[in-house]
Amino acid sequence: MALCAASISHNNTSRILSSSKSNTFYQKKISASPHFSLLSLTPPLPSLSRSGFGSHWRRREPCSLHGHVSCSVKAVLLDESKEKLLLPKGDTWSVHKFGGTCVGSSERIQNVAQVIVQDSSEGKLVVVSAMSKVTDMMYDLINKAQARDDSYVSAVDAVFEKHKLTAMDLLDGDDLASFLSRLHHDINNLKAMLRAIYIAGHATESFSDFIVGHGELWSAQMLSYVVRKNGLDCEWMDTREVLIVNPSGSNQVDPDFAESEKRLEEWFSRHPSKTIVATGFIASTQQNIPTTLKRDGSDFSAAIMGSLLRARQVTIWTDVDGVYSADPRKVSEAVILRTLSYQEAWEMSYFGANVLHPRTIMPVMRYDIPIMIRNVFNLSAPGTMICRPAENEDGQKLESSVRGFATIDNVALVNVEGTGMAGVPGTASAIFGAVKDVGANVIVISQASSEHSVCFAVPEKEVAAVAEALKSRFSEALNAGRLSQVAIIPNCSILAAVGQKMASTYGVSATLFNALAKANINVRAIAQGCSEYNVTVVIKREDCIRALRAVHSRFYLSKTTIAMGIIGPGLIGATLLDQLRDQAAVLKEDFNIDLRVMGITGSRTMLLNDVGIDLSRWKELVKDKGEVADLEKFRQHVHENHFFPNTVLVDCTADSNVASCYHDWLRRGIHVITPNKKANSGPLDQYLKLRALQRQSYTHYFYEATVGAGLPIISTLRGLLETGDKIQRIEGIFSGTLSYIFNNFKGMRAFSNVVEEAKQAGYTEPDPRDDLSGTDVARKVIILARESGLKLDLSDIPVQNLVPEPLRACASAEEFMQQLPQFDNEMARARQEAEDAGDVLRYVGVVDAVSREGRVELRRYKKDHPFAQLSGSDNIIAFTTTRYKEQPLIVRGPGAGAQVTAGGIFSDILRLASYLGAPS
Repeated sequence: MALCAASISHNNTSRILSSSKSNTFYQKKISASPHFSLLSLTPPLPSLSRSGFGSHWRRREPCSLHGHVSCSVKAVLLDESKEKLLLPKGDTWSVHKFGGTCVGSSERIQNVAQVIVQDSSEGKLVVVSAMSKVTDMMYDLINKAQARDDSYVSAVDAVFEKHKLTAMDLLDGDDLASFLSRLHHDINNLKAMLRAIYIAGHATESFSDFIVGHGELWSAQMLSYVVRKNGLDCEWMDTREVLIVNPSGSNQVDPDFAESEKRLEEWFSRHPSKTIVATGFIASTQQNIPTTLKRDGSDFSAAIMGSLLRARQVTIWTDVDGVYSADPRKVSEAVILRTLSYQEAWEMSYFGANVLHPRTIMPVMRYDIPIMIRNVFNLSAPGTMICRPAENEDGQKLESSVRGFATIDNVALVNVEGTGMAGVPGTASAIFGAVKDVGANVIVISQASSEHSVCFAVPEKEVAAVAEALKSRFSEALNAGRLSQVAIIPNCSILAAVGQKMASTYGVSATLFNALAKANINVRAIAQGCSEYNVTVVIKREDCIRALRAVHSRFYLSKTTIAMGIIGPGLIGATLLDQLRDQAAVLKEDFNIDLRVMGITGSRTMLLNDVGIDLSRWKELVKDKGEVADLEKFRQHVHENHFFPNTVLVDCTADSNVASCYHDWLRRGIHVITPNKKANSGPLDQYLKLRALQRQSYTHYFYEATVGAGLPIISTLRGLLETGDKIQRIEGIFSGTLSYIFNNFKGMRAFSNVVEEAKQAGYTEPDPRDDLSGTDVARKVIILARESGLKLDLSDIPVQNLVPEPLRACASAEEFMQQLPQFDNEMARARQEAEDAGDVLRYVGVVDAVSREGRVELRRYKKDHPFAQLSGSDNIIAFTTTRYKEQPLIVRGPGAGAQVTAGGIFSDILRLASYLGAPS
């Protein structure tokens, strides 16, 4: 009986040990070496039993291993008679994955524990990576040991100290003592293994996988203790007991879902818990040999676990707010995508976007389990959901057909070319067979239908081996001339545009290549699969960021995002900049018009900015960061370096040299807006050439402010002509300055006094002769005459000059003003003659379309005439047409001042935005 009792007690002991986290099966695999008691033997926690997942969980009193025989027999009978605990699956589970950055310090581990506690899911499985940088430290240990570098010993100590200090911050009492005991045990084992590697000078893959997996073991144990301290029932899982994978070559593994599911159910029957903290990255082979899911494998671990549990959701916690439409480090305009389809996420991850491990998508797709990408450091950010897209989802029509852009740098293009390839079966197989033999990864393949050449992209570090293999494989064909060359094009990058809706959207490729063309990007190779989920191009590496910004801007910025360059920040230009500053936010939010001032230039200094100048402090920035003005460089910066959908240059000067550039700007696709009269009133042949170009191109040239400041003179005239009306006569007071002078030249006031008053009020030019000469009015008359179809030059317009002839040669404005009173009598006499006849004096411009002429003169009008009713600096223009013959169409309003002129320019900018697609 004694022998029988002892046997029963021994069996019971074995059963209890096998249910603990002792990892006995690993010890059996490597029992030949005394150094391979690799994982600490954990004292068995009190076991738990329950009748259902949502039912009351209660502790079961453990049997003492040293108790009486009868107790041991009773324990065995109870253990064997109970029903096996089933693992519940489905929406009650949520899976979380926290990367190394999320658990990079004791404070961050505490934050992660809070996130877990706040999740209201009934069951939670949490996958954790090693602490930040620890995996790299573990690989470094192996590398140093293989290289027989004695510093591996101190490097192991650094790993120990990192985890010891973290644990001391987080834990106390028995929890701390238990963890440090395990940590000491593991570190001693690692030192023994590394010593063996040091002696051998080599580490097998199994040794390496076993060593690097310790970081996850330690972080999972620490987090489980912290979660338990926060009041949750929690167990930690060494996923090497559960996740079974099969090596698949190319440094990849395939999960064995059936075996893993079986082992998960067995593990749960031994360790039932509502909260499980599991190690990421590590797994086992069918032979129970430790392995890993390879780099970034923790995402993969979480997806596999989510699939095994049929979880409601898998949340990947990172240090970014979600998946961006492009790398925000390269594209400042990148936006967070609220949703992505599984296919879109897979494509973007394959092409290098920092989304997920490329293989993460597959396990969750099997059960339509959504993946959420969230920022553990910004819980208010909604993140990105990766899921199966809903049919006819509301609001989706407004989304871009291209969801994101990704790039792969440091690739080389291999081009195999020759007439002997055409129609020869097996050529492609031979090419890619040779590539496979050297273990190179082909990223993109492109072949013309002529079969004259095949080109493909490989990582640049592998291209030399690929080239050598191809030249060896095809040496006979090269010598015979059937193949002309195996050419290598180094320093390339790959740009991929990804979007599931690309398949059903016309013109995506056209838009993509148009954006690249505008950015002067040469495409070296193109590839697109029949699924149309992505379009891939190979470009020069130096063009990669420029290309990425160009295509992203074209698809993601508003069609009415306009890059602007302001030329002439004088009185009118400065006023316009202030108006843009005050209205920009409203325009963007309410009307989807995004105006970006990319540059401001005067005659001496210019200010350039890559994303848009802060208009609240542009004057300060011009002083602090201005550079020497260069109009051509300014044009290049605004138009060529920023890849906004539209570019406009706003000329606020009166400079004929700037006006002479309009033709070139329009030819380059740059819109032009200006109050500068020099271009439209300059030489007739240049004007006709400018207008012809405007009509032939899709670029716009707006100049409303050249005639009436803020008044709609040009647009009214065009409206009449475009609707078939015939202009007979245009007559008006076009100068706000001269309107003010003659509105106030009455009674006994001297003409010189009124001019001085207008000058002091800011109505005149610095030299009033520029206004009194009538040249400015003559330019406006020429502009209106040409708009009406008359081919007149400035020299064809007779102008009554109000500057007394003796004063036209005065050296300065001051001298002119001093001598002007000498000629007051002449103007007083003209006023008196008009008053005697019941008239008033007004300085007007006239376009006579019937007689095909124009003139500028001082004329008399009856006091009941509309021109006699003006006040201040108002302008007034009367259009006599076939329709408005008896009663002319009159436009009247302020015709001078920086505010109204800048307002007229601003109105043209908004009209341009409307033409480009802004909502009305």
